[in-house]
Amino acid sequence: MDASPDFPRQSRVPVFNLPGVVTASIAVLMAIQALREFVLSDGADIWVVLNLALVPARWTVWLDPAQADAVIAAAAAAGAEPAIAAARESFARYIVTEHAADLWTFATYALLHGSWLHVIFNSVWLAAFGSPVARRCGAWRFGLLALAGIVAGGGLHVMLVPLSTAPLVGASAGVSALMAAAARFVFQPPASAYGSQPWHLPPPRPPETLRELLRNRTAVPFLAIWLVTNIVFGLITLPLGAESAAVAWDAHLGGFVVGFFLFPFLDPLSRRAG
Repeated sequence: MDASPDFPRQSRVPVFNLPGVVTASIAVLMAIQALREFVLSDGADIWVVLNLALVPARWTVWLDPAQADAVIAAAAAAGAEPAIAAARESFARYIVTEHAADLWTFATYALLHGSWLHVIFNSVWLAAFGSPVARRCGAWRFGLLALAGIVAGGGLHVMLVPLSTAPLVGASAGVSALMAAAARFVFQPPASAYGSQPWHLPPPRPPETLRELLRNRTAVPFLAIWLVTNIVFGLITLPLGAESAAVAWDAHLGGFVVGFFLFPFLDPLSRRAG
């Protein structure tokens, strides 16, 4: 016999019920975009991009100065109007001349975005998939997982397009890492041993293995659509907001892979089960 009381149905449900760390992350991204858009001069904003965005060619030339000519040639060969091609070549010459590589750019590029549409899009996905991860893992594990995805995404981008002088910006790699982590437990079918009342919540279960996830009929279509969409957008879209602000599908993929395989090591439930 079920002795659980009949709790009254709540008449009001909050529209936003995000974990504090997710709300704070979105607020920081929005504030930085507003600062760049409405406060900083064009010159100051260029300085921010040059010092915080991730430029693959800068690292390529730092590791191998002999690649300087190849970087300039690649910039000049990027099909565009003559004026734009000349600007790209000029910027490439600046990069190879001042080829200082700052390690922090593998993380700080995620703080910048190419447009309001870009930052809003990332914020929506961060709210959707970062929230379950933050609730399950806590704030610091949430942050570590996102940071690992950001660094991995930036690293893969540099490896795949080493001659590119287009600054990489956007939190998409970190969001992709959180999305991959969430995919390992949010698509699990409900436990059959629990009732249908709101307070009959099943206890959280360990994340699904790769084999279990590939058998999950809800997760597989979602992951397939995400992968195809990222590749298509990476192949057909132009940089968001400006010539100097590009978003790369390979950074998304790098973040996703790291988030997927790192999550069990940070998941409190996995550690207890182990």
